[in-house]
Amino acid sequence: MWVGAAFISALLLGLYDVAKKRSLSGNAVVAVLWLNTLFATLLFLPIILDAELSLGVFDGTHFSSVSYGPEEHALVALKAAITLSSWLCGYYAIKHLPLTIVGPVNATRPVMVLIGAFLLFGERLNMLQWGGVLLTIVSLYLLSRAGKHESIDFRRNRYVWALFAAMMLGAVSGLYDKYIISSHSLDPLFVQSWFGVYQLIMMTLIAVVIWFPRRSSEPLRWVWSIPLITLFVSAADFFYYHALDAEGAMIAVVAMIRRSSVVVTFLCGALLFGERNLKAKIIDLVLILIGMVLLALGSI
Repeated sequence: MWVGAAFISALLLGLYDVAKKRSLSGNAVVAVLWLNTLFATLLFLPIILDAELSLGVFDGTHFSSVSYGPEEHALVALKAAITLSSWLCGYYAIKHLPLTIVGPVNATRPVMVLIGAFLLFGERLNMLQWGGVLLTIVSLYLLSRAGKHESIDFRRNRYVWALFAAMMLGAVSGLYDKYIISSHSLDPLFVQSWFGVYQLIMMTLIAVVIWFPRRSSEPLRWVWSIPLITLFVSAADFFYYHALDAEGAMIAVVAMIRRSSVVVTFLCGALLFGERNLKAKIIDLVLILIGMVLLALGSI
């Protein structure tokens, strides 16, 4: 069951990237992200109210959460700031770069998490894991060469740097998740629901300062893919936590399966958005997937 949940999560993550690409076409990044934080808060509001008011509506279900004190809320607020920074960088990148480049780069995020665990938590990498890390680095180099055929210079393009910043911040968020959930024993659903509330507060301030004064030059045009962003990412995280919570689940395998979302992203970039230079990118994609398999095997 947990393997199936992991694959569903991967599919939803791929569709999440596609919905972002479609929504950001001709739209203001800040406004779209603000709407997504609003929808996420509304989506999880019943769970928050049930836990805070002890209503018991979701008791005995996968939607049952608990209430915590100010210290735990501060930890979640910090996670919200880290994740929101990653999303802002990622939204700008996905608006201006092809999905067939964004997807493979995002798929290397577990490598950043692994290196972070190595540096921060003293975890040791075995030969298979080092092989996965090195193969991923090679694939990123090859991907940068493929990008030159589309006039995308990985060293000078600011949206490529934004993409890498999003990936690094996402890795930091993953490591921070490990810290607050394991060290402070926080309920994953509490984290998932409340960090949306804190993101909405932060994003509202950003929208008022950055987007609202320039709304005439950066308009918001409603498309139905905007709420799908929230639905896809929330459902993907729900199945991810459900997979991890299952008996016998192996986190390395779950993480590797989740990164297979790049296949969905890549195919949609080619079929729906007509992106070019696919032959060279497919080779890079295969190398990244092999690197992910090595990381998973080395972590079992």
